[in-house]
Amino acid sequence: MSLTISVIIVSYNVRDLLCRCLETVQAELAGLNTEILVVDNASSDGTVDAIHEHFPVVRVIANDRNPGFAAANNQALEIATGQTVLFLNPDTELRPGALTAMLEYLANHPRVGIVGPRLQFPDGSVQSSRRSFPTPLTGLVESTPIQRWLPGLPPLRRYYRANESDDQCQYVDWLVGACLLVRREVIDAIGGFDERFFMYSEELDWCYRAQGAGWRIVYLPSAVVIHHEGRSSEQNRIQRSQNFLESKSRLYEKHFGADVGRALRLCLLAFTIVEAVAEFGKLLVGHRVALRRERLHSHFLVASHQLRHLVGYRYQPDSHDTIAAQRTQRSS
Repeated sequence: MSLTISVIIVSYNVRDLLCRCLETVQAELAGLNTEILVVDNASSDGTVDAIHEHFPVVRVIANDRNPGFAAANNQALEIATGQTVLFLNPDTELRPGALTAMLEYLANHPRVGIVGPRLQFPDGSVQSSRRSFPTPLTGLVESTPIQRWLPGLPPLRRYYRANESDDQCQYVDWLVGACLLVRREVIDAIGGFDERFFMYSEELDWCYRAQGAGWRIVYLPSAVVIHHEGRSSEQNRIQRSQNFLESKSRLYEKHFGADVGRALRLCLLAFTIVEAVAEFGKLLVGHRVALRRERLHSHFLVASHQLRHLVGYRYQPDSHDTIAAQRTQRSS
């Protein structure tokens, strides 16, 4: 395989996991024409020094602030030179042969633009990563209290592709972005990530645009990657919830229209209020008081964030919207 590969990793305060990730990357890349770029989003745990000390061949972009996951990936894309680009989370570990399997698949399937592996938890169990594109109804049930109450609803089964096996190689609408191997031609056609998504939903939006440009996306279970899910985002759970809900709302505004996006924002705010009321009820009866106070505080901050965006945010299209709009027109 003569393809040159750029590996892009965006990291935030996960030094030890990142070092383990880089060890597995270097083992997989042995003998290949590659470059490794790490963008550090203002970590405070010595990440940059550790990379310089233990991985001198790695090129580091050290940000003095956190511009967000999408923006940091774009920073590396501006200087990456590979014919293929591997986007990799710092809390992943490539299992032996994973990268070779993905490269060979791209080489043998010229209309496939993006391929992703089977993600596994450290205990070996499969981590859900295959998805269908959401519908407006999906937004009301996915990652909301309704999913906890009724996990077997048809919209959720469709979204998570529950009728297809994790062991089956398959075309999908989009893949969780912990590990994605992408052709340079895809990036040339659709550009980088939409930086209006600070964190979350950026890979879903990107796959919308890639498919709109005529590329196919494949889930390849013969390639296996361990994913220690959420190690960066769990450092601030309130901010994680704010980022997730805001990105989800912006995605629906972008692909289904401002009215649908605003309706979803109102529903998500209502769900947050319902959960806060439930926590308050438990607090009143004295059930695990410290936990209830902590959760009430979290719900209050998340709801305040949602309300501010409902009042002040207006969706503004930009150049990243063009292909998605064309795709919608073709399918209508």
